[in-house]
Amino acid sequence: MRITQEADYALRIACMLAQSGEERESAAEIAERTSVSARFTLKILHKLVTGGIVRSYKGANGGYALACAAEQITLRDIIELIDGPLAISKCIDDSHKCSREGVDKSECILYHIFCRINDGVATKLARISVADVAGESADMVDVLRRLD
Repeated sequence: MRITQEADYALRIACMLAQSGEERESAAEIAERTSVSARFTLKILHKLVTGGIVRSYKGANGGYALACAAEQITLRDIIELIDGPLAISKCIDDSHKCSREGVDKSECILYHIFCRINDGVATKLARISVADVAGESADMVDVLRRLD
C-alpha cells in the first residue's frame, strides 16, 4: 500500500484550511500556499467537497473552508476519501478471490497477518486529526506517542 500523491496533497490542503480557521480561501490561494498546481487543487477540492470534508461557497465572498472542526477530521478520513479503503494487499479485499487453487482465504495465515497489519495502520491513522498536525505548534512528540 502506498498513499498516493493526491492523498498527500489532500492532507496538505486540509491542514492549510484548518490553519485558516473559518476564513474562506480561494482555490488559487490554496494552490499557492500548498504548492499544489491550480488544476490539481481544484480536482482535490472537488473530492473533498463531495466527501463532506470541505465546504465550498459561491459568490464574491466565496471560497473553501473545512466543513467541520479540524479535530473531527482524521488522516484516515482524508486518505480513504481520496485513495479508497486502506489495503496493504489485494488479498484482504472481500471481492478478491485467492489465486491459490482451492484455498479459502479465511484459512490462510497470510490473509490474517495482512488483515491485522492493515487494521493497525487504519486505527493509527484514525487516531490523528487534521488539527493535530495543522498548527505550527503541533506537538510532534504527543502525536507520535499516539502511534505506539
